[in-house]
Amino acid sequence: MTVTVFDTGPLLAAFNANDKHHARCVDFLKGLKGRRLLPGTVLAEVCWSLERWPNIEASFIDQVVKGRLELVQLTHDDLRRISELVVKYGDFPLGAVDASVIAIAERYETERIATIDHRHFTVVKPKHVSALTLLP
Repeated sequence: MTVTVFDTGPLLAAFNANDKHHARCVDFLKGLKGRRLLPGTVLAEVCWSLERWPNIEASFIDQVVKGRLELVQLTHDDLRRISELVVKYGDFPLGAVDASVIAIAERYETERIATIDHRHFTVVKPKHVSALTLLP
């Protein structure tokens, strides 16, 4: 089964009709097969970004409740890996949310990352594959 880990960007774009990536991200979500993993850190970041629009924020949360995105909580091992990545790429810098996406991808052994942020995810080298596949 295909497993895709979500970063914040495509979700924000899908829920914001004014975003330049909106149509592409909506189409991507509609056509995506397999598991759609949502790190808890990304859930928080998306909600924080949408809090000015309560109905849109609630709609996003409802998608998680309905199982369209599978909420994944961080383990202690994930947190250790996040810490390691934040230090390793400290000059970049790589924040904890992006590092959590990588840690979850490593745990689930998937190279598929749904992101608009090619800057971070093309530089970071995961443990389990030589490079990440960035979607959409």
